Amino acid sequence: MTAEQALQVLKEHGYKYTGKREEMIRIFAKEKRYLSARDMLEYMQMEYPALSFDTVYRNLTLFTDLDILEVTELGGERKYRFRCSTEDHHHHLICLSCGKTRHIRSCPLDGMFGEPDGFTITGHKFEIYGYCSQCEEAHP
Repeated sequence: MTAEQALQVLKEHGYKYTGKREEMIRIFAKEKRYLSARDMLEYMQMEYPALSFDTVYRNLTLFTDLDILEVTELGGERKYRFRCSTEDHHHHLICLSCGKTRHIRSCPLDGMFGEPDGFTITGHKFEIYGYCSQCEEAHP
């Protein structure tokens, strides 16, 4: 997803366009990695010194509800990133240090059991955690 696509989704759903929302979206577009609410607050405090965690959380929840952002749990904390722009089925490798992700094209569910009897799978999530090559030296 691009920043422009995300802003269009907000507009299409009738949400007010604000500088804070645009800034949050532009940060996600630039970073291309998982960010926590605290990360977002730190990025934005120079321009918006009175910005509260409540405002950040409300917007993160809105963006997640509108499928602008994906969410995962890392180290007991919710982290957010732009929804993948690719429509093909894939999963992610996620760096525990910097939050960067990489696509995995294969799906472990394919080899497990396919479509089980009496149950229709509508979605699933598979993530592998570790350290990217830039961060692994700091985590022996």
